[in-house]
Amino acid sequence: MSYSHNTMGSGSRTARRTFDFGRTHVVRPKGKHQATIVWLHGLGDNGSSWSQLLESLPLPNIKWICPTAPTRPVALLGGFPYTAWFDVSELSENGPDDWEGLDASAAHIANLLSTEPCDVKVGIGGFSMGAAMALYSATAFALGRYGNGNPYNINLRAIVGLSGWLPGSRCLRNKIEVSHEAARRAASLPIMLGHGTCDDVVPYKHGEISAHSLNVAGFRNLTFKNYEGIGHYTIPKEMNEVCNWLTARLGLEG
Repeated sequence: MSYSHNTMGSGSRTARRTFDFGRTHVVRPKGKHQATIVWLHGLGDNGSSWSQLLESLPLPNIKWICPTAPTRPVALLGGFPYTAWFDVSELSENGPDDWEGLDASAAHIANLLSTEPCDVKVGIGGFSMGAAMALYSATAFALGRYGNGNPYNINLRAIVGLSGWLPGSRCLRNKIEVSHEAARRAASLPIMLGHGTCDDVVPYKHGEISAHSLNVAGFRNLTFKNYEGIGHYTIPKEMNEVCNWLTARLGLEG
C-alpha cells in the first residue's frame, strides 16, 4: 500500500513523496479476540521476524499485525536505502524530525487498525525505530491530529515502546497543555517503555529522556522499565513483563 503526501516547496510548486509499504504479516488470536496490536519493527528489519516471536507469546486473545516499513534512503546511514518508518539524521532531541515520513507511517498504521471490530481494544507497540513510531502515534492520538493537521481517529488503548525514543519531544508539552481534551487523552493512555542500560544503538539516555518528556507532557499512565546490562535487543524477562502489562491494561482473559 502506498501513501502520497504533499509538501510545499519554493514558490507555488508542490513536491510529492510516495511511500510504498512492504508486506504485512498477521498472527491470528488462538482464543477469543479481545485486542489487536500493530507491532512495528526496527530500522532495516521487516514484519516477518517479529511475527514469529509474537506468535510464541502466551497472549491467545491478541491479534498481532506486523507491517513492513517502506524502503527509503536513511540519512543516519549515509543515505543508503533501508526499511524505515521515517528518515532520521541523528538521534538527538535537537535533531530535525521527518514529519512527513512520520505522518505517512502513522496513517498507514491507523488504517490497519481502522477495520477492527468495535468491541476489540487496539494498540501499537514496537522496537527501536518501531518504538519511536508507536510513541509518535500516541502523541497523534492525544492531540487528535497528525503533524500535518489531519484528524487522528483511532482510539488507542495501549502503547509499548522497547529500546526507542520519542520524536518531536521538544514541543510536545506545549501542544498538549493548550487543549483540555488532549490532556485528558494523554492521561488516559497506558504506555510501557523498556530500555537496556547498555544499549549502544539507541543509548539508554534516550529512553530516560523520552519517559520524562511524555510524563511532563501529561502522559501520566506510564511505566518505564530498565534492564541492567542489556544492549539493543529484547530478553525473555522483558517480553514476559510486556505480556503481563498488556494482560492487565487491556483486561485480557487468561
